[in-house]
Amino acid sequence: MSTDTARFYVTTPIYYVNDRPHIGHVYTTTVADVLARYHRLRGDEVFFLTGTDEHAAKVVDSATDRGLSPQQWAGQNAAAFRDTFARLGMSNNDFIRTSEDRHKDKVLAYVEQLLASGDVYAGEYEGWYDAGQEEYIPENKAKEYDFRSPINNQPLVRKREKNYFFKLSAYRDRLLQLIEKDNPTFVQPEARRNEVLARIREGLNDVPISRTGTGGWGIPVPGDDEQSIYVWIDALFNYLTTVDTDDRIRYWPASVHLIAKDILWFHAVIWPALLMALDRPLPHQVYAHSFWIAEGQKMSKSLGNFIDLEKIDEYVTEFSLDALRYFLTTQGPMGATDADFAQDKFVAVYNSDLANAVGNCASRVTNMINRYFDGKLPPHGREFAVSHEYDRSAETAVAQYTEAMDRVHPAQAVEAAIKLIGDIDSYIEQTQPFRLAKDPENLPKVGTILYNCAEALRIASLLLWPVIPDAMEKLWERLGQTAYTQALANNGCGQFSRWIAWGQSKPDTPIAKGDPLFPRVEKS
Repeated sequence: MSTDTARFYVTTPIYYVNDRPHIGHVYTTTVADVLARYHRLRGDEVFFLTGTDEHAAKVVDSATDRGLSPQQWAGQNAAAFRDTFARLGMSNNDFIRTSEDRHKDKVLAYVEQLLASGDVYAGEYEGWYDAGQEEYIPENKAKEYDFRSPINNQPLVRKREKNYFFKLSAYRDRLLQLIEKDNPTFVQPEARRNEVLARIREGLNDVPISRTGTGGWGIPVPGDDEQSIYVWIDALFNYLTTVDTDDRIRYWPASVHLIAKDILWFHAVIWPALLMALDRPLPHQVYAHSFWIAEGQKMSKSLGNFIDLEKIDEYVTEFSLDALRYFLTTQGPMGATDADFAQDKFVAVYNSDLANAVGNCASRVTNMINRYFDGKLPPHGREFAVSHEYDRSAETAVAQYTEAMDRVHPAQAVEAAIKLIGDIDSYIEQTQPFRLAKDPENLPKVGTILYNCAEALRIASLLLWPVIPDAMEKLWERLGQTAYTQALANNGCGQFSRWIAWGQSKPDTPIAKGDPLFPRVEKS
Protein backbone atom coordinates (compact mmCIF):
# COMPACT_ATOMS: atom_id res chain seq x y z
CA MET A 1 0.00 0.00 0.00
CA SER A 2 1.47 3.30 -1.04
CA THR A 3 0.34 6.86 -1.47
CA ASP A 4 1.28 9.42 -4.06
CA THR A 5 2.28 12.06 -1.56
CA ALA A 6 4.30 12.24 1.64
CA ARG A 7 1.08 12.29 3.65
CA PHE A 8 -0.33 9.35 5.56
CA TYR A 9 -3.86 9.24 6.93
CA VAL A 10 -4.74 6.19 9.05
CA THR A 11 -8.05 5.52 10.80
CA THR A 12 -9.46 3.03 13.26
CA PRO A 13 -13.16 2.22 13.34
CA ILE A 14 -15.03 4.59 15.56
CA TYR A 15 -16.03 2.47 18.52
CA TYR A 16 -19.51 1.91 19.97
CA VAL A 17 -19.97 3.86 23.18
CA ASN A 18 -22.29 1.29 24.71
CA ASP A 19 -19.49 -0.40 26.63
CA ARG A 20 -15.97 0.19 27.90
CA PRO A 21 -12.87 -0.43 25.79
CA HIS A 22 -11.50 -3.97 25.56
CA ILE A 23 -8.64 -5.80 23.82
CA GLY A 24 -10.22 -5.54 20.36
CA HIS A 25 -10.35 -1.75 20.53
CA VAL A 26 -6.85 -1.54 21.99
CA TYR A 27 -5.45 -3.87 19.32
CA THR A 28 -6.74 -1.98 16.28
CA THR A 29 -5.71 1.34 17.76
CA THR A 30 -2.24 0.03 18.62
CA VAL A 31 -1.66 -1.17 15.06
CA ALA A 32 -2.80 2.22 13.75
CA ASP A 33 -0.45 3.90 16.21
CA VAL A 34 2.48 1.76 15.05
CA LEU A 35 1.78 2.69 11.43
CA ALA A 36 1.42 6.37 12.30
CA ARG A 37 4.72 6.38 14.22
CA TYR A 38 6.48 4.59 11.37
CA HIS A 39 5.35 7.21 8.87
CA ARG A 40 6.30 10.04 11.21
CA LEU A 41 9.73 8.44 11.51
CA ARG A 42 9.96 8.48 7.73
CA GLY A 43 9.22 12.20 7.71
CA ASP A 44 5.69 11.88 6.32
CA GLU A 45 2.94 14.27 7.32
CA VAL A 46 0.66 12.01 9.37
CA PHE A 47 -2.96 12.23 10.48
CA PHE A 48 -4.18 9.47 12.79
CA LEU A 49 -7.89 9.37 13.68
CA THR A 50 -9.91 7.39 16.16
CA GLY A 51 -13.14 8.12 18.02
CA THR A 52 -16.59 6.91 19.04
CA ASP A 53 -19.82 5.97 17.26
CA GLU A 54 -22.70 7.25 19.35
CA HIS A 55 -26.04 7.28 17.54
CA ALA A 56 -27.03 3.63 18.02
CA ALA A 57 -30.47 2.74 19.35
CA LYS A 58 -28.76 0.63 22.03
CA VAL A 59 -27.27 3.82 23.46
CA VAL A 60 -30.78 5.15 24.09
CA ASP A 61 -31.84 1.91 25.80
CA SER A 62 -28.75 1.74 27.99
CA ALA A 63 -29.02 5.39 28.94
CA THR A 64 -32.67 4.95 29.91
CA ASP A 65 -31.81 1.94 32.08
CA ARG A 66 -29.34 4.15 33.97
CA GLY A 67 -31.56 7.20 34.27
CA LEU A 68 -29.32 9.20 31.94
CA SER A 69 -29.80 11.01 28.67
CA PRO A 70 -28.19 9.40 25.60
CA GLN A 71 -25.74 12.31 25.46
CA GLN A 72 -24.70 11.79 29.09
CA TRP A 73 -24.24 8.03 28.66
CA ALA A 74 -22.34 8.47 25.41
CA GLY A 75 -20.19 11.14 27.02
CA GLN A 76 -19.18 8.84 29.88
CA ASN A 77 -18.08 6.04 27.59
CA ALA A 78 -16.44 8.33 25.03
CA ALA A 79 -14.34 9.69 27.90
CA ALA A 80 -13.38 6.11 28.84
CA PHE A 81 -12.10 5.48 25.30
CA ARG A 82 -10.28 8.79 25.15
CA ASP A 83 -8.66 8.25 28.57
CA THR A 84 -7.72 4.63 27.80
CA PHE A 85 -6.00 5.55 24.54
CA ALA A 86 -4.14 8.40 26.22
CA ARG A 87 -3.01 6.13 29.06
CA LEU A 88 -1.80 3.56 26.54
CA GLY A 89 0.27 6.13 24.70
CA MET A 90 -1.71 6.34 21.46
CA SER A 91 -0.53 9.23 19.30
CA ASN A 92 -3.82 9.99 17.52
CA ASN A 93 -4.12 13.50 16.13
CA ASP A 94 -7.86 13.72 16.72
CA PHE A 95 -10.70 11.93 18.49
CA ILE A 96 -14.04 12.30 16.71
CA ARG A 97 -17.43 11.83 18.34
CA THR A 98 -20.41 11.45 16.01
CA SER A 99 -22.55 13.51 18.38
CA GLU A 100 -20.38 16.57 17.69
CA ASP A 101 -21.77 19.34 15.50
CA ARG A 102 -18.65 19.34 13.31
CA HIS A 103 -19.59 15.80 12.27
CA LYS A 104 -23.38 16.13 12.15
CA ASP A 105 -23.39 19.29 10.04
CA LYS A 106 -21.26 17.72 7.33
CA VAL A 107 -23.26 14.47 7.29
CA LEU A 108 -26.37 16.52 6.64
CA ALA A 109 -24.64 18.24 3.74
CA TYR A 110 -23.49 14.91 2.23
CA VAL A 111 -26.97 13.35 2.47
CA GLU A 112 -28.52 16.48 0.95
CA GLN A 113 -26.16 16.06 -2.00
CA LEU A 114 -27.13 12.37 -2.35
CA LEU A 115 -30.84 13.25 -2.23
CA ALA A 116 -30.34 15.92 -4.89
CA SER A 117 -28.47 13.49 -7.18
CA GLY A 118 -31.07 10.76 -6.78
CA ASP A 119 -28.58 8.35 -5.21
CA VAL A 120 -30.77 8.44 -2.09
CA TYR A 121 -34.55 8.03 -2.46
CA ALA A 122 -37.59 7.32 -0.27
CA GLY A 123 -39.02 3.79 -0.18
CA GLU A 124 -40.25 0.94 2.01
CA TYR A 125 -38.20 -1.96 3.30
CA GLU A 126 -39.08 -5.33 4.78
CA GLY A 127 -36.51 -7.83 5.91
CA TRP A 128 -34.79 -9.74 8.68
CA TYR A 129 -33.39 -7.40 11.30
CA ASP A 130 -30.53 -8.13 13.70
CA ALA A 131 -31.42 -6.02 16.73
CA GLY A 132 -28.08 -6.59 18.43
CA GLN A 133 -26.11 -5.33 15.43
CA GLU A 134 -28.81 -2.87 14.33
CA GLU A 135 -28.67 -4.06 10.74
CA TYR A 136 -30.80 -5.91 8.20
CA ILE A 137 -29.65 -9.34 7.02
CA PRO A 138 -30.28 -10.36 3.36
CA GLU A 139 -32.83 -13.16 2.90
CA ASN A 140 -30.27 -15.70 1.68
CA LYS A 141 -27.94 -14.93 4.59
CA ALA A 142 -30.81 -15.10 7.10
CA LYS A 143 -31.59 -18.62 5.88
CA GLU A 144 -27.90 -19.54 6.02
CA TYR A 145 -27.76 -18.38 9.65
CA ASP A 146 -31.01 -20.25 10.47
CA PHE A 147 -32.65 -16.86 11.06
CA ARG A 148 -30.35 -16.09 13.95
CA SER A 149 -27.76 -13.38 14.40
CA PRO A 150 -24.32 -14.51 13.19
CA ILE A 151 -22.83 -12.42 16.00
CA ASN A 152 -24.83 -13.24 19.15
CA ASN A 153 -27.10 -16.12 17.94
CA GLN A 154 -30.25 -14.25 18.96
CA PRO A 155 -33.35 -14.69 16.73
CA LEU A 156 -33.68 -12.28 13.83
CA VAL A 157 -36.81 -10.13 13.74
CA ARG A 158 -39.03 -9.63 10.69
CA LYS A 159 -39.40 -5.89 10.30
CA ARG A 160 -40.98 -3.45 7.86
CA GLU A 161 -40.42 0.28 7.80
CA LYS A 162 -40.37 3.29 5.51
CA ASN A 163 -36.82 4.35 4.83
CA TYR A 164 -34.56 6.28 2.58
CA PHE A 165 -32.41 4.04 0.40
CA PHE A 166 -29.00 4.39 -1.17
CA LYS A 167 -28.70 3.08 -4.76
CA LEU A 168 -25.93 0.63 -4.00
CA SER A 169 -27.05 -1.58 -6.89
CA ALA A 170 -25.99 1.12 -9.36
CA TYR A 171 -22.35 0.81 -8.28
CA ARG A 172 -21.79 -2.92 -8.74
CA ASP A 173 -19.68 -2.62 -11.89
CA ARG A 174 -17.63 0.30 -10.58
CA LEU A 175 -16.90 -1.57 -7.36
CA LEU A 176 -15.77 -4.66 -9.26
CA GLN A 177 -13.58 -2.48 -11.47
CA LEU A 178 -12.06 -0.86 -8.37
CA ILE A 179 -11.29 -4.06 -6.47
CA GLU A 180 -10.38 -6.34 -9.38
CA LYS A 181 -8.41 -3.98 -11.61
CA ASP A 182 -7.94 -0.36 -10.56
CA ASN A 183 -6.68 -1.08 -7.01
CA PRO A 184 -6.13 -4.82 -6.40
CA THR A 185 -4.99 -4.14 -2.82
CA PHE A 186 -8.01 -2.01 -1.96
CA VAL A 187 -9.29 -4.79 0.32
CA GLN A 188 -6.75 -6.73 2.38
CA PRO A 189 -5.83 -9.37 3.37
CA GLU A 190 -6.41 -11.42 0.22
CA ALA A 191 -8.98 -13.72 1.84
CA ARG A 192 -11.15 -10.72 2.69
CA ARG A 193 -10.77 -9.35 -0.85
CA ASN A 194 -12.00 -12.65 -2.30
CA GLU A 195 -14.89 -12.68 0.16
CA VAL A 196 -16.00 -9.20 -0.88
CA LEU A 197 -15.68 -9.90 -4.60
CA ALA A 198 -17.74 -13.08 -4.33
CA ARG A 199 -20.53 -11.26 -2.55
CA ILE A 200 -20.54 -8.34 -5.01
CA ARG A 201 -20.79 -10.76 -7.94
CA GLU A 202 -23.92 -12.26 -6.37
CA GLY A 203 -25.58 -8.89 -6.94
CA LEU A 204 -26.16 -5.77 -4.88
CA ASN A 205 -29.41 -4.51 -3.43
CA ASP A 206 -30.13 -0.92 -2.54
CA VAL A 207 -29.61 -0.40 1.17
CA PRO A 208 -31.72 1.54 3.69
CA ILE A 209 -29.84 4.49 5.16
CA SER A 210 -32.41 5.78 7.63
CA ARG A 211 -34.40 4.57 10.63
CA THR A 212 -37.57 5.57 12.43
CA GLY A 213 -38.30 5.55 16.13
CA THR A 214 -34.91 6.76 17.34
CA GLY A 215 -36.47 9.28 19.70
CA GLY A 216 -34.48 12.15 18.27
CA TRP A 217 -31.11 10.49 19.04
CA GLY A 218 -29.35 10.71 15.72
CA ILE A 219 -28.96 12.94 12.68
CA PRO A 220 -32.31 13.67 11.00
CA VAL A 221 -32.72 13.06 7.29
CA PRO A 222 -32.78 16.50 5.62
CA GLY A 223 -36.41 17.54 5.21
CA ASP A 224 -37.83 14.59 7.18
CA ASP A 225 -37.54 14.83 10.96
CA GLU A 226 -39.31 11.49 11.43
CA GLN A 227 -36.32 9.66 9.99
CA SER A 228 -32.78 9.54 11.35
CA ILE A 229 -29.76 8.60 9.31
CA TYR A 230 -28.85 4.98 9.96
CA VAL A 231 -26.06 4.77 12.54
CA TRP A 232 -23.75 2.88 10.20
CA ILE A 233 -24.03 5.43 7.39
CA ASP A 234 -23.55 8.23 9.92
CA ALA A 235 -20.48 6.45 11.31
CA LEU A 236 -18.78 5.81 7.97
CA PHE A 237 -18.80 9.50 7.15
CA ASN A 238 -16.57 10.26 10.16
CA TYR A 239 -13.44 9.49 8.14
CA LEU A 240 -14.31 12.34 5.80
CA THR A 241 -16.05 14.82 8.11
CA THR A 242 -13.00 15.07 10.38
CA VAL A 243 -10.69 16.18 7.57
CA ASP A 244 -13.19 17.93 5.31
CA THR A 245 -12.00 21.37 6.41
CA ASP A 246 -9.80 23.98 4.78
CA ASP A 247 -6.77 23.10 6.89
CA ARG A 248 -7.15 19.29 6.76
CA ILE A 249 -8.62 18.36 3.38
CA ARG A 250 -5.08 17.74 2.09
CA TYR A 251 -5.10 14.47 4.06
CA TRP A 252 -7.95 13.00 2.03
CA PRO A 253 -8.16 10.32 0.72
CA ALA A 254 -7.30 8.06 3.64
CA SER A 255 -4.25 5.85 3.22
CA VAL A 256 -5.69 2.92 5.17
CA HIS A 257 -8.85 2.20 7.13
CA LEU A 258 -8.01 -0.39 9.82
CA ILE A 259 -11.06 -2.41 10.85
CA ALA A 260 -12.07 -5.83 12.16
CA LYS A 261 -13.51 -8.40 9.77
CA ASP A 262 -17.08 -8.14 11.12
CA ILE A 263 -17.55 -4.67 9.61
CA LEU A 264 -15.85 -5.39 6.28
CA TRP A 265 -18.95 -5.07 4.07
CA PHE A 266 -19.75 -1.56 5.21
CA HIS A 267 -16.20 -0.37 4.63
CA ALA A 268 -15.28 -2.29 1.49
CA VAL A 269 -18.55 -1.87 -0.43
CA ILE A 270 -21.01 0.66 0.97
CA TRP A 271 -18.37 3.25 1.92
CA PRO A 272 -16.59 3.45 -1.46
CA ALA A 273 -19.96 3.47 -3.23
CA LEU A 274 -21.08 6.44 -1.13
CA LEU A 275 -17.86 8.25 -2.00
CA MET A 276 -18.35 7.47 -5.69
CA ALA A 277 -21.85 8.96 -5.45
CA LEU A 278 -20.41 12.07 -3.80
CA ASP A 279 -17.65 12.23 -6.44
CA ARG A 280 -14.96 12.08 -3.77
CA PRO A 281 -11.55 10.34 -4.04
CA LEU A 282 -11.50 6.82 -2.64
CA PRO A 283 -9.33 5.59 0.23
CA HIS A 284 -6.26 3.60 -0.79
CA GLN A 285 -6.98 0.55 1.34
CA VAL A 286 -9.38 -1.14 3.74
CA TYR A 287 -7.52 -3.62 5.94
CA ALA A 288 -9.76 -6.04 7.86
CA HIS A 289 -8.01 -8.03 10.57
CA SER A 290 -9.40 -11.05 12.41
CA PHE A 291 -10.35 -11.49 16.07
CA TRP A 292 -8.56 -12.32 19.31
CA ILE A 293 -9.41 -15.51 21.16
CA ALA A 294 -8.18 -16.30 24.69
CA GLU A 295 -6.38 -19.47 25.75
CA GLY A 296 -7.73 -21.25 22.66
CA GLN A 297 -11.36 -20.28 23.26
CA LYS A 298 -13.64 -17.54 22.03
CA MET A 299 -13.52 -14.62 24.46
CA SER A 300 -16.50 -14.46 26.77
CA LYS A 301 -17.27 -12.64 29.99
CA SER A 302 -19.12 -15.70 31.25
CA LEU A 303 -16.02 -17.86 30.72
CA GLY A 304 -13.90 -15.34 32.56
CA ASN A 305 -11.35 -15.12 29.73
CA PHE A 306 -12.35 -11.71 28.41
CA ILE A 307 -9.38 -9.32 28.08
CA ASP A 308 -10.93 -6.17 29.53
CA LEU A 309 -9.38 -2.93 30.73
CA GLU A 310 -8.43 -4.36 34.11
CA LYS A 311 -6.63 -7.29 32.50
CA ILE A 312 -4.88 -4.97 30.03
CA ASP A 313 -3.70 -2.78 32.91
CA GLU A 314 -2.38 -5.87 34.71
CA TYR A 315 -0.20 -6.77 31.72
CA VAL A 316 1.07 -3.19 31.46
CA THR A 317 1.90 -3.11 35.18
CA GLU A 318 3.67 -6.47 35.20
CA PHE A 319 5.46 -6.36 31.84
CA SER A 320 5.35 -2.68 30.63
CA LEU A 321 3.34 -0.84 28.02
CA ASP A 322 6.00 -1.59 25.40
CA ALA A 323 5.67 -5.30 26.11
CA LEU A 324 1.91 -5.15 25.53
CA ARG A 325 2.41 -3.19 22.31
CA TYR A 326 5.03 -5.67 21.13
CA PHE A 327 2.82 -8.70 21.78
CA LEU A 328 -0.22 -7.16 20.11
CA THR A 329 1.78 -6.06 17.08
CA THR A 330 3.71 -9.27 16.51
CA GLN A 331 1.16 -11.89 17.61
CA GLY A 332 -2.07 -10.16 16.58
CA PRO A 333 -4.67 -11.37 14.03
CA MET A 334 -3.67 -9.23 11.05
CA GLY A 335 -4.20 -12.18 8.70
CA ALA A 336 -7.30 -14.20 7.88
CA THR A 337 -7.20 -16.32 11.06
CA ASP A 338 -7.89 -15.42 14.67
CA ALA A 339 -5.01 -15.06 17.17
CA ASP A 340 -4.68 -16.43 20.68
CA PHE A 341 -4.03 -14.12 23.62
CA ALA A 342 -2.56 -16.61 26.08
CA GLN A 343 -0.57 -15.69 29.18
CA ASP A 344 2.11 -18.37 28.67
CA LYS A 345 2.54 -17.21 25.09
CA PHE A 346 2.83 -13.61 26.23
CA VAL A 347 5.59 -14.51 28.71
CA ALA A 348 7.41 -16.65 26.13
CA VAL A 349 7.40 -13.87 23.52
CA TYR A 350 8.44 -11.30 26.10
CA ASN A 351 11.41 -13.34 27.29
CA SER A 352 12.51 -14.50 23.86
CA ASP A 353 12.24 -11.27 21.86
CA LEU A 354 12.41 -8.47 24.39
CA ALA A 355 14.43 -9.74 27.36
CA ASN A 356 16.79 -12.18 25.64
CA ALA A 357 17.14 -10.47 22.25
CA VAL A 358 16.61 -6.70 22.47
CA GLY A 359 17.45 -6.16 26.14
CA ASN A 360 20.37 -8.57 26.32
CA CYS A 361 21.95 -7.29 23.10
CA ALA A 362 21.72 -3.67 24.28
CA SER A 363 23.32 -4.61 27.61
CA ARG A 364 26.15 -6.60 26.01
CA VAL A 365 27.12 -3.85 23.59
CA THR A 366 26.93 -0.93 26.03
CA ASN A 367 28.65 -2.89 28.83
CA MET A 368 31.59 -3.90 26.65
CA ILE A 369 32.07 -0.36 25.36
CA ASN A 370 32.13 0.88 28.95
CA ARG A 371 34.49 -1.88 30.06
CA TYR A 372 37.02 -1.60 27.26
CA PHE A 373 36.71 2.02 26.06
CA ASP A 374 35.67 4.00 29.16
CA GLY A 375 32.14 4.55 27.89
CA LYS A 376 33.14 6.20 24.60
CA LEU A 377 32.19 4.80 21.20
CA PRO A 378 35.49 3.51 19.78
CA PRO A 379 36.79 4.44 16.34
CA HIS A 380 36.52 1.83 13.62
CA GLY A 381 39.59 0.48 11.87
CA ARG A 382 40.13 -0.62 8.31
CA GLU A 383 37.96 -3.71 8.84
CA PHE A 384 34.95 -1.37 9.03
CA ALA A 385 34.14 -1.55 5.32
CA VAL A 386 33.98 -5.34 5.37
CA SER A 387 32.66 -5.72 8.89
CA HIS A 388 31.44 -9.28 8.43
CA GLU A 389 28.98 -7.63 6.05
CA TYR A 390 26.94 -6.41 9.00
CA ASP A 391 26.50 -3.07 7.32
CA ARG A 392 24.81 -5.06 4.54
CA SER A 393 22.86 -7.01 7.15
CA ALA A 394 21.45 -3.72 8.44
CA GLU A 395 20.68 -2.58 4.89
CA THR A 396 18.77 -5.81 4.23
CA ALA A 397 16.84 -5.46 7.48
CA VAL A 398 15.82 -1.90 6.62
CA ALA A 399 14.65 -2.93 3.14
CA GLN A 400 12.59 -5.85 4.48
CA TYR A 401 11.20 -3.70 7.28
CA THR A 402 10.03 -0.82 5.08
CA GLU A 403 8.54 -3.16 2.50
CA ALA A 404 6.52 -4.95 5.18
CA MET A 405 5.37 -1.74 6.86
CA ASP A 406 4.26 -0.30 3.54
CA ARG A 407 2.14 -3.44 3.01
CA VAL A 408 0.59 -2.97 6.48
CA HIS A 409 2.36 -6.05 7.85
CA PRO A 410 3.95 -4.70 11.04
CA ALA A 411 4.65 -8.18 12.44
CA GLN A 412 6.84 -9.01 9.44
CA ALA A 413 8.55 -5.64 9.77
CA VAL A 414 9.40 -6.33 13.42
CA GLU A 415 10.68 -9.76 12.43
CA ALA A 416 13.28 -8.07 10.20
CA ALA A 417 14.38 -5.81 13.07
CA ILE A 418 14.67 -8.73 15.50
CA LYS A 419 16.69 -10.63 12.88
CA LEU A 420 19.15 -7.72 12.85
CA ILE A 421 19.41 -7.93 16.65
CA GLY A 422 20.15 -11.64 16.28
CA ASP A 423 22.83 -10.85 13.69
CA ILE A 424 24.57 -8.59 16.22
CA ASP A 425 24.62 -11.38 18.80
CA SER A 426 25.94 -13.83 16.19
CA TYR A 427 28.64 -11.35 15.21
CA ILE A 428 29.72 -11.03 18.84
CA GLU A 429 29.92 -14.80 19.20
CA GLN A 430 31.92 -15.14 15.98
CA THR A 431 34.39 -12.34 16.67
CA GLN A 432 34.52 -12.75 20.48
CA PRO A 433 35.64 -9.22 21.41
CA PHE A 434 35.62 -10.21 25.10
CA ARG A 435 38.46 -12.66 24.40
CA LEU A 436 40.37 -10.39 22.05
CA ALA A 437 40.33 -7.61 24.66
CA LYS A 438 42.56 -9.66 26.96
CA ASP A 439 45.50 -8.64 24.73
CA PRO A 440 45.93 -4.81 24.60
CA GLU A 441 47.29 -5.08 21.06
CA ASN A 442 43.86 -6.27 19.91
CA LEU A 443 41.99 -3.21 21.16
CA PRO A 444 41.83 -1.52 17.72
CA LYS A 445 40.17 -4.65 16.34
CA VAL A 446 37.87 -4.82 19.40
CA GLY A 447 36.97 -1.18 18.81
CA THR A 448 35.96 -1.91 15.23
CA ILE A 449 33.84 -4.87 16.31
CA LEU A 450 32.03 -2.87 19.00
CA TYR A 451 31.54 0.11 16.71
CA ASN A 452 29.86 -2.21 14.22
CA CYS A 453 27.69 -3.67 16.98
CA ALA A 454 26.66 -0.24 18.26
CA GLU A 455 25.90 0.99 14.75
CA ALA A 456 23.73 -2.02 13.90
CA LEU A 457 22.00 -1.67 17.29
CA ARG A 458 21.31 1.99 16.58
CA ILE A 459 19.65 1.12 13.28
CA ALA A 460 17.65 -1.71 14.87
CA SER A 461 16.43 0.71 17.55
CA LEU A 462 15.04 3.01 14.86
CA LEU A 463 13.16 0.11 13.27
CA LEU A 464 11.71 -0.95 16.63
CA TRP A 465 10.75 2.53 17.84
CA PRO A 466 7.22 2.58 16.34
CA VAL A 467 6.40 -0.58 18.32
CA ILE A 468 8.33 -0.12 21.59
CA PRO A 469 8.96 3.64 21.71
CA ASP A 470 9.64 4.04 25.45
CA ALA A 471 12.40 1.41 25.56
CA MET A 472 13.99 2.60 22.33
CA GLU A 473 14.11 6.21 23.55
CA LYS A 474 15.89 4.96 26.66
CA LEU A 475 18.32 3.11 24.40
CA TRP A 476 18.85 6.26 22.31
CA GLU A 477 19.92 8.02 25.50
CA ARG A 478 22.46 5.28 26.20
CA LEU A 479 23.74 5.39 22.62
CA GLY A 480 24.06 9.18 22.63
CA GLN A 481 21.27 9.61 20.07
CA THR A 482 18.81 11.85 21.93
CA ALA A 483 18.53 13.99 18.79
CA TYR A 484 16.08 11.39 17.48
CA THR A 485 13.75 11.88 20.43
CA GLN A 486 13.98 15.66 20.14
CA ALA A 487 13.26 15.67 16.39
CA LEU A 488 10.25 13.39 16.73
CA ALA A 489 8.91 15.38 19.68
CA ASN A 490 9.41 18.83 18.17
CA ASN A 491 7.78 18.43 14.77
CA GLY A 492 6.59 14.84 14.79
CA CYS A 493 8.70 13.95 11.77
CA GLY A 494 11.93 12.02 11.62
CA GLN A 495 14.68 11.78 9.03
CA PHE A 496 14.55 8.05 8.49
CA SER A 497 16.48 7.85 5.21
CA ARG A 498 19.42 9.71 6.76
CA TRP A 499 19.25 8.10 10.20
CA ILE A 500 19.30 4.52 8.91
CA ALA A 501 22.40 5.07 6.77
CA TRP A 502 25.38 3.05 8.00
CA GLY A 503 28.13 5.01 9.71
CA GLN A 504 26.08 7.79 11.31
CA SER A 505 27.40 7.13 14.83
CA LYS A 506 30.43 9.27 15.69
CA PRO A 507 33.47 7.88 17.55
CA ASP A 508 33.87 9.26 21.08
CA THR A 509 30.08 9.52 21.50
CA PRO A 510 29.32 8.79 25.20
CA ILE A 511 27.78 5.32 25.61
CA ALA A 512 26.00 4.66 28.90
CA LYS A 513 25.11 1.47 30.71
CA GLY A 514 21.77 1.05 32.42
CA ASP A 515 19.26 -1.28 33.99
CA PRO A 516 17.90 -4.04 31.72
CA LEU A 517 15.42 -2.59 29.23
CA PHE A 518 13.28 -5.71 29.64
CA PRO A 519 14.04 -7.72 32.79
CA ARG A 520 13.44 -11.42 32.26
CA VAL A 521 10.35 -12.79 34.00
CA GLU A 522 9.42 -16.27 35.12
CA LYS A 523 6.10 -17.80 34.14
CA SER A 524 3.44 -17.21 36.77
